[in-house]
Amino acid sequence: MKKLILSVMLVCAIAPSFYAQKLKGSDTVLPLAQKEAEVFGKKTGKSVTVIGGGSGVGIAALLEGTTDIATSSRRMKFDEKAKCQEAGKFIVEKIVAYDALAIIVNPSNGVTKLTRAQLEGIFTGKITNWKQVGGADLKITPYSRETSSGTYDFIKEYVLLNKNYMSSILSMPATGAIVQSVSQTKGAIGYVGLAYLNSSVKAIHVSFDGKNYIEPTEVTAKNKTYPIIRPLFFYYEKSKESKYLPFVNFVLSDEGQKIVEKVGYVPLK
Repeated sequence: MKKLILSVMLVCAIAPSFYAQKLKGSDTVLPLAQKEAEVFGKKTGKSVTVIGGGSGVGIAALLEGTTDIATSSRRMKFDEKAKCQEAGKFIVEKIVAYDALAIIVNPSNGVTKLTRAQLEGIFTGKITNWKQVGGADLKITPYSRETSSGTYDFIKEYVLLNKNYMSSILSMPATGAIVQSVSQTKGAIGYVGLAYLNSSVKAIHVSFDGKNYIEPTEVTAKNKTYPIIRPLFFYYEKSKESKYLPFVNFVLSDEGQKIVEKVGYVPLK
């Protein structure tokens, strides 16, 4: 599996044509959308630009009409759907892949496994030292995505059970920044999409039942034994669907889903 660390913005520059689309949103979806756009462009000569920034940023851009497709690592929120209705926009939701969300620490950290409750304690600030979870006497330094990130929301809902992050948590503007920070900080912990894993950080085995601790890998993501799995989305206006379907259908095709797997995420089938 090819591991990728990408910056907040990646632009796929393909031979210009009358057909041009803009995708904006999730940093998690970014490496996938960029590769799909690259291959689609080579096959068709049609231009697709891919920009990150966070799921919330992409959905806001869709509502403002400044992007064609919003990419997201979470479902649209109630207030976002309400704004769409107020604007008279019918939004189509497409699941394009699945992702295992990995909990990462510095490679020097002796801790190899954590429960959901321990993760909740760490990210809410109740657990502050690694010795509290079987590690060395070392201060825990948690890293998080910014509030506009779909991954931020997903962790809060699914792992923290809607409890608030600690007020002093270190917010990063991009997933790649979390990888870099955790790799350079001995007591650090953070979370990233599966495709962002590399040898500079260590993935934690996670348990939601306190008994079975599962490592995030391609295999455990596909068979869904790893407990932190989520869908990845495209959102666009129904009224403009005919314009977007060539690219969307390519992503959903067998060829597009093989790219999902190559990038490091989980295909739909």
